[in-house]
Amino acid sequence: MSPLLTATPGQTVGPFFGYALPFDRCHELVPSGSPNAVQLWGIVADGDGRPVPDALLEIWQADADGGVPKACGSLRRDGFTFTGWGRASTGDDGRYSFSTVIPGPSRPGAAAFILVTVFARGLLNRLFTRAYVPGEHLSEDPLLASLPPDRRETLIATRDAGGLRFDIQLQDAPGKPETVFLRYPGHQR
Repeated sequence: MSPLLTATPGQTVGPFFGYALPFDRCHELVPSGSPNAVQLWGIVADGDGRPVPDALLEIWQADADGGVPKACGSLRRDGFTFTGWGRASTGDDGRYSFSTVIPGPSRPGAAAFILVTVFARGLLNRLFTRAYVPGEHLSEDPLLASLPPDRRETLIATRDAGGLRFDIQLQDAPGKPETVFLRYPGHQR
């Protein structure tokens, strides 16, 4: 008879998020009533197409003019300083939401995007992806151009009445391909 072993934080990413990582207004890069405020929202789903109720997402993005924010204070929202970073957890329905601005391109002719990191139970390491803003210059983006069209679509958000919707599919599911995830130099698999 073998003893029952419990996973530790070194063996899996979660579900430890609710204890230490959330902070006041962590999902508000800008207050929701601010001029130019939009919602970046979506649903995180597993390989069976079911919502993941306990994922945590972090985003990093440029400001509306395409500038990389250099202001301090990401963990203390003051209501007017845009730091370009936020954190949101998913609810029981797998839904997450950020109040932010639509980023501008970081250089002329570039496609605008938001960097997204996903932490979830069962992941041994976090996942990185991008949520591209629909519009100009998508066909010229080197990453998007390197992907087959059906895979490319998993990285492009869709516009809706409140802003941008970006669903994240952690694995292939019936009728829904896995979101393209990225690996950066030095990132462990």
